[in-house]
Amino acid sequence: MMTIPTRMHGIQLIGHGGPEMLHLNESIAVPTPKANEVLIQVAAAGVNNTDINTRIGWYSKQAVDSDNTGREASAEDASWSGNALGFPLIQGADVCGTIVAVGNNVDAQRIGERVLIEPCIREADGQQLDQPWYYGSECNGGFAQYTVVAARHAYAVNSALTDIELASFPCSYSTAENMLTRAKVVAQDRVLISGASGGVGSAAVQLAKARGAYVIAITSPSKSEQLLALGADEVVPRSGDLVEALSENSVDVVIDFVAGPQWPQFLQLLKPGGRYAVSGAIGGPLVELDVRTLYLKDLTLLGCTVLEAEVFQNLVQRIERGEIKPIVAQTFPLAEIEAAQTLFLKKQYVGKIVLTVAP
Repeated sequence: MMTIPTRMHGIQLIGHGGPEMLHLNESIAVPTPKANEVLIQVAAAGVNNTDINTRIGWYSKQAVDSDNTGREASAEDASWSGNALGFPLIQGADVCGTIVAVGNNVDAQRIGERVLIEPCIREADGQQLDQPWYYGSECNGGFAQYTVVAARHAYAVNSALTDIELASFPCSYSTAENMLTRAKVVAQDRVLISGASGGVGSAAVQLAKARGAYVIAITSPSKSEQLLALGADEVVPRSGDLVEALSENSVDVVIDFVAGPQWPQFLQLLKPGGRYAVSGAIGGPLVELDVRTLYLKDLTLLGCTVLEAEVFQNLVQRIERGEIKPIVAQTFPLAEIEAAQTLFLKKQYVGKIVLTVAP
C-alpha cells in the first residue's frame, strides 16, 4: 500500500488577474477524503477556457469585453456559478488520476482505479448541491498532486490510452456531448460547428460523426486538413460570409462556442425548426438578435452548461469502445502553467493542451 504524504505541490490562484496570480506552492496540505469521497493522485490535467475565465473574472456580468480582459470584474459574481470565489483556489477540471484512498461509505476496492473526474459536480463536502459546481472553480480541482471529489463523480475508465490522452477528454468532450444531447442530434442531421479546431470543437466534430451526422466545421484555412481528418465532411473559413458559403436554411443544428459578430448568420443558416446550442463566447458575449428570425423560423435556442445525467457515463463508454480519439496538441509540466496558458490563448493548435503532474 502506498504511503500518502501530508504535503503536496500545486498551483494556487490567489486572486483575479493575470498569470501572476498563479502561484506554485510546494507545501499544500494533502486533502483527506470525507464520507462518500475519494482521494485521487493526479497524473495529468488539461487546460481549459474556464481556467482563464475564472482567473480573469470573465464570468462576472461586469466583464463584457470581447477580448476576454475581464474589465472591472466583480469578485462577487466571478465564478462559473455566478458566486464569489474563495482564494487561494486550486483550479483544474480536466483530471485523470488514480484513486489512492477512500472516505467512509466508499468501497475500499475502488483504491487503484484509474479514473476521470466528471467536471460538472452535483455533490461536494458530503452535501447535495442546490446548483451544480464546476470542478476547480467553486472547489479545489486537479492542478496539484492530489485532489478529492465525491465518489460518484470519479468514473473508472478501462482504456489503453495514456493518462495524458485521457486527461484531454473530460471537459471538452463532455461539453460537446452534452450540447449534442441537448440539441437531439441524430443521423443525417446537418450540424454546423463553430470554433471547430479548439478542444471542444474538435470533440464535437468526432462526437457528431459518431452519431451519423453530416458535419460542417468552421475553422481557419490552415487547420482545414486536420478537421477533415477528424471526420468533418466539409470545412468553411471562419473569416468568410457563412450564408454565402452554405446558403440560408441549410443546417439542422448549430453547435456554437464562439458567438461574436457572426452570430446572426447562425440563425439565418438554420432551417425552420432548427436547434442552436451554445456553451461559449470566445468571440464576444454580446450579440445582435432579430427576434423575428427566432419566432418566424420556430427555432430552439439552448444554453448548455450543466451536464445531463447520462452524458459523462456515455462519454466514458465511447472512450472505452474507441469511438473517439484524443487530440493532444502539446504537454507542459504543471509548474509551466503560465507557458501552457499563453499557448492556449493563441489558439494556433488543434485539440488540447495538457499539464503533467509529477508524483
